[in-house]
Amino acid sequence: MEVRINDANFKQEVLDSNVAVLVDFWAEWCAPCRMVAPVVEEIAEEYEGRLKVCKLNVDEAPQTASRYGIMSIPTLMIFKNGEVVDKSVGVCFKAELEGWIQPEI
Repeated sequence: MEVRINDANFKQEVLDSNVAVLVDFWAEWCAPCRMVAPVVEEIAEEYEGRLKVCKLNVDEAPQTASRYGIMSIPTLMIFKNGEVVDKSVGVCFKAELEGWIQPEI
């Protein structure tokens, strides 16, 4: 299950999480974001309980997007213990994403 996050709940849902968190920074108008969305949804279902998956619409949460230097979307970031441990910018395939998140969970 994906969690919708924004500027108001980012700290609680991501930084204070006791499990690793994958954050998908996206926007409605972004075609590559729509390409990545089904992959992110699959990861959320398959890794439930081991990895929290959150979606942050950069148009609705500009402070958080700015704080993390989001210049291009989609940007995927993994947070662990409140810190960014890795990030990926652009479209990625499921196998690629799984290989990237495995060491962090």
